[in-house]
Amino acid sequence: MMEKNRYTDEELEEFKEIILKKLEKAMSDYDLLRASIDNSDSNDVSDTSPTFKTLNESANLLSKQESSLLAERQQKFIKNLQAALVRIENKTYGICRETGKLIPKERLRAVPHATLSIEAKEGGAR
Repeated sequence: MMEKNRYTDEELEEFKEIILKKLEKAMSDYDLLRASIDNSDSNDVSDTSPTFKTLNESANLLSKQESSLLAERQQKFIKNLQAALVRIENKTYGICRETGKLIPKERLRAVPHATLSIEAKEGGAR
């Protein structure tokens, strides 16, 4: 029996649904992160002690930095999911970019934007 070199249209449709759901959630999460960054100064501490105000401002800055890092990671995740949708449209989705073999369905269901098989990712494909 010949080895498959691409997923069927039905299989690609299944992956597309998974990706669209993850993309919707990722975009929602990104919007929440952006809102938390933009609104983190809304709690006014002008009537409290100077020490508390300094501590609170430091905590806000740290929280803003953490939120910015999370937002960056989320944005990268969104771009990876969008790229996966393009690969589905091109019918190249699920093909390992190192080995040229199909990435197992289980891996794609867990990491739908994967472009490498576990074998290639761990360096065994070289």
